[in-house]
Amino acid sequence: LEGHRLSVYSVAYSPDGEQIVSGSWDGTIRVWDVRTERLALKPFKGHTSSVWSTAFSPDGKRIVSGSNDTTVRIWDAQSGTLSRTLNGHRDWVNSVACSPDGKRVVSGSYDSTVRVWDVETGSLVLGPLRVPTGGVNSVNFSMDSKQILSGFHDGTIRVWDAQTGDAVRTLSGRYLVLSASFSLDSRQIVSGGGAGIVTVWDMLSHDSTALSGHKDCVYSVGFSPDGGRIVSGGKDHQIIVWDVKLGKAIGRLEGHTDHVRSVGFSPDGRWIVSGSHDKTVRIWEADRLDAMPDVE
Repeated sequence: LEGHRLSVYSVAYSPDGEQIVSGSWDGTIRVWDVRTERLALKPFKGHTSSVWSTAFSPDGKRIVSGSNDTTVRIWDAQSGTLSRTLNGHRDWVNSVACSPDGKRVVSGSYDSTVRVWDVETGSLVLGPLRVPTGGVNSVNFSMDSKQILSGFHDGTIRVWDAQTGDAVRTLSGRYLVLSASFSLDSRQIVSGGGAGIVTVWDMLSHDSTALSGHKDCVYSVGFSPDGGRIVSGGKDHQIIVWDVKLGKAIGRLEGHTDHVRSVGFSPDGRWIVSGSHDKTVRIWEADRLDAMPDVE
């Protein structure tokens, strides 16, 4: 899908799987119709700098975005009109996510804070949750909306109580965390970042498994809806699909000609969407994988 003038930093499916939202260095947000592979609406304009992160609300009626301009914005997904601008962060907003109950938005920023906002009023309801050791690169809610996951530049992953803001768990890795995500049952976390390593963390046993396959930074990771697979995208232009139980790569998707900044499964798990520095958004069949060259 072509249209962005500059690098695509964020892609995500709508809850019904019929649309994809993308955010770009060009400052626009675009909504694509999956069937026609064309724009569903005119580009959303309002951010005054690049858009780092985009997400649909669980009912598909809103789109949330985070930008270099330090704002979080909420848009009407049907019309593309700006509903609300959330001010408070003092540096780039790297990541935004909606709670599965649809009531809140979480944002993470280079200002080293995580903030939680009320979707209806736009008011800050929790935070700023501060960590002194570096920027927040990734935020997500658990499926029950009770916990918030955040990945940091210092290599830590923190889990917060979404009501109280208390730190529930801290996971420490060796490499900076650029992306982190819960599995649907919240029993596992996947993270990606420096050194090309994808790490799977077990929340019950506290064990972690390192998956090697990327040749450079991993920018984006996510679980399939059934939790059986992980998709990752990296600086090496590659998308790799992993089997969680086997702990190994089952194949890759090749075609992007520059860094792959964002990846995700469709709600039914049959498709993978990706966004890249090559300015394109691509849709792939999740089962049609190229072989891994260095995997037995």
